[in-house]
Amino acid sequence: MAYEPLVIQTALAKLERRRDKAERRRFELERDLYAREPRLRQVDAALRGTMADLAKLAVEGKSVAADGPEIAAIRARNEALQKERAGLLAGLGYGPDALDDVPACPQCRDRGWRPDGQMCVCLRELCAQEQIKVLTALLNLTDEQDFDHLRLDVYSDRPWNGGRSPRENMRRVVGVCEEYACQFPDFQDKNLLLSGGTGLGKTFLSGCIAREVSRRGYSVVYDTAISLFATFRDQRFARDVGLERQARDDTRRYLNCDLLILDDLGSEFHNALSQSALYEVVNGRLQTGRNTIISTNLSAEELGGRYGPQLASRIRGLYWELTFYGDDLRLAHT
Repeated sequence: MAYEPLVIQTALAKLERRRDKAERRRFELERDLYAREPRLRQVDAALRGTMADLAKLAVEGKSVAADGPEIAAIRARNEALQKERAGLLAGLGYGPDALDDVPACPQCRDRGWRPDGQMCVCLRELCAQEQIKVLTALLNLTDEQDFDHLRLDVYSDRPWNGGRSPRENMRRVVGVCEEYACQFPDFQDKNLLLSGGTGLGKTFLSGCIAREVSRRGYSVVYDTAISLFATFRDQRFARDVGLERQARDDTRRYLNCDLLILDDLGSEFHNALSQSALYEVVNGRLQTGRNTIISTNLSAEELGGRYGPQLASRIRGLYWELTFYGDDLRLAHT
């Protein structure tokens, strides 16, 4: 799952603060219990001494059998101290591991990465939370912007151009989008094309999908077509090294995230660079089997006329087009 570096850094910082907070709590409890029961401090020091004794045998290179008398004596002393320690803690109202450094996540010991180098589930959960915060800011999401709060009654129930009503059409569109999000990434179609006029809910539905897919632990990148094409331009032509490096990192985000939501395609100034960049993103993600949602005011046919037959063939064959129609909801409710 290719989370953005900033999302991972923020999540790791939160893990570190969690570790520090737990360590401070443990230290404060230790100080309090040592004050109440001085013998407990002595026992803990003696326990550390048994560990030092074992290490000393190894450092001195002595040939000591694992079941020999030297090891047995140290083990017996350690067990007796452990028993006394548990009794002292019980007398203070605590369990035997109250002062132990016990991580909240045993898989990674609250470091975020497992011993095999893979991201731990605890870090993934924090990344998902941070990613939703980022998407919330970009999409202007509210707490009620999800499938459960989506209202269909704002769409007209009158037939549209002799066909099904906007409300009936949206019921079908919403059903597909909700299944797509809830079954991600195993929905029957990996890619969606949300096409239709302005003010009909394309961005709202994109936000609902982004929230649900993020909640389920997958990386999501949302951006407008204008911003994406500007990034590709900076990657190729920026004279500033820092700007070029940032553009290169952003380009990798577009290509490697689990779900890319490209909004408002067709609103940008069209040129050869935008055509090339769009083909690189669409084709690259298709080749690697990654999911993409494109939102546009243009139909699949119009996209082909604007960006070329190669792109059109891929979108027609490998994207499920969901058409939005009806009156602009923003104008209808002003």
